[in-house]
Amino acid sequence: MSEINQEVLDAVRMAAKEGQITCTEARKVARDFKVAPRIVGEAADELKIKITSCELGCF
Repeated sequence: MSEINQEVLDAVRMAAKEGQITCTEARKVARDFKVAPRIVGEAADELKIKITSCELGCF
């Protein structure tokens, strides 16, 4: 696993509601921070946040 920027971790934590974040929200975080969706997925894993409603099969 790569080193995840603290700002990305914070953004995922803030976007998560009840321990979950939608795929759409996760992709928006990735776009906003100019990182690969995989990085946001790793951040969610690290924070024990589940990604739901995936449209792309990435998460």
